[in-house]
Amino acid sequence: MEHRQSATPPRAHTQQTPVRLVKIVVADDLPASALELLGSEAGWHVDAKTGRSLSDLAGALADADALLVRSATKVTADLLKAAPRLRIVGRAGAGVDNIDVTAASSRGVLVVNAPGANSISVAEHTCALMLALARAVPAADRAMKDGKWEKKKFLGSELRGKTLGIAGLGRIGQEVAHRARAFGMRVVAHDPFLSQEIAAGLGVALVSLDEILAEADFLTLHLPSNAETRHLIDSDRLAQMKPGVRIINTARGELIDETALARAIEDGHVAGAGLDVFEHEPPADWALARLPQVVATPHIAASTEEAQEQVGLDTAAAVRDFLRDGIVRNAVNFPSVHPDELQRLQPWIGLTDSLASIAVQMGIARIEAIALRYYGALADSRAAGILAASAAAGVLRPILSGGVSIVNAVSAARDRGIEILETRSTRPRHFTSLVSLKVLTSDGERWVEGTVFEPNTPRLVSVRGVAVEAPLAGTMLIIANDDQPGVIGEVGTILGRLGVNIANFALGRGDAGAIGVVNVDEDGSAPGALDSAIDAIRRIPAVRDAWLVRLPV
Repeated sequence: MEHRQSATPPRAHTQQTPVRLVKIVVADDLPASALELLGSEAGWHVDAKTGRSLSDLAGALADADALLVRSATKVTADLLKAAPRLRIVGRAGAGVDNIDVTAASSRGVLVVNAPGANSISVAEHTCALMLALARAVPAADRAMKDGKWEKKKFLGSELRGKTLGIAGLGRIGQEVAHRARAFGMRVVAHDPFLSQEIAAGLGVALVSLDEILAEADFLTLHLPSNAETRHLIDSDRLAQMKPGVRIINTARGELIDETALARAIEDGHVAGAGLDVFEHEPPADWALARLPQVVATPHIAASTEEAQEQVGLDTAAAVRDFLRDGIVRNAVNFPSVHPDELQRLQPWIGLTDSLASIAVQMGIARIEAIALRYYGALADSRAAGILAASAAAGVLRPILSGGVSIVNAVSAARDRGIEILETRSTRPRHFTSLVSLKVLTSDGERWVEGTVFEPNTPRLVSVRGVAVEAPLAGTMLIIANDDQPGVIGEVGTILGRLGVNIANFALGRGDAGAIGVVNVDEDGSAPGALDSAIDAIRRIPAVRDAWLVRLPV
């Protein structure tokens, strides 16, 4: 999906319009085709040089309109200060970890990347590791090089008829699924944010993670690295897997507890592993990579001539389209709205993101749709579209590793079969403007509402249709309970016993029961105290549901 935006309205090109001079600095290696694409524009100067000192690069950026990098160059806030004319930074790769996106945004610099350009290469490497494990290719090759003909030793296993479990069915996971089905494999996947319709079109059965662990002969991981997925494959989950399972990881090293995996391989429960990524690169401890049952490669899944060529071309095209036509593609920090309107909507963008983040943390279920309704003055504004994108970003941010933002969130949601609905209402409410957000899941509906108080303070004003007014910030406990005496006291007692400080306690009452929203100070709490607290609160007889919600800072 393309988003079009110009900082200033584009002028029609006439014969009298002078050619605008544009300077593009390329700090890391890009393919010749990418440089030719940029250099073919009239009046554009491409300054391509690798290995510059920081001072030399800063000097080159003094009059530059664009900067293109791979992973070697760090685009820091200080470097951005040295580039007063800079309008865009292009990262030839999927991530933007080496770019201070916040600093770029504050200076009005667009940041674009090339998500998905290396999907085929990573998927093919995943299959290569899977085949190498099934047929002991590296060990057989080593024996041959040692002059040993050990034909009987290397009895392999066919992929045909085996079950492949895919954890994370994004772009790469889907490409792996296509190839696995060509091998005659049964494919099951776990991805709570992908629709059943898209999975069915791939010939993939969507199941729980526990089911994958119990059924898979091969397990491949294609997930982002975050607090929820760190050491997702630990000793407990390894024990759940079928004896003889083989594990492939071309995503993030942090997904696997390497010590637990090595132990499971040595014990014989796990037959082998194909690993392209490690928690520390290069590994601080080489014991896992050296196991004979492990096929290890040095983070090369995306390192193909074709992928590097495509990544460079995609990034160069995104930079060209923005500088020449004002078209924004693959941006991670820029909404498709006029800057003046964006400034006015900024608090509402933050509000909608927070409401969506609350809704998605109210349980684990497959998300099918996001529905927004705007009331009051907001219904007459140009908020439609940008607030929907903000809601999608709030929903998808925990599960996508490619830098989801309000620019690409709608497209990412559609890719995952999540419908986005927007409506306006003229019905009067108790607020000048209000956003009502519903997340429709396979497990039911989650409904929250919010508004912005002056000066630009977002507030939660309704949960499940029960009016309750609470700050939208930090860590929150949201509690749905029967409206009866004693519940607040029990909640306070639990939090006090566990040393959790209450910053704000709001209570709302309705025909369907009561809603409590407790803002707490997580920084001063002991590790695990809040998890223990929410478990204890759920055991209160009058409590129907309780959730621990953490909002982005």
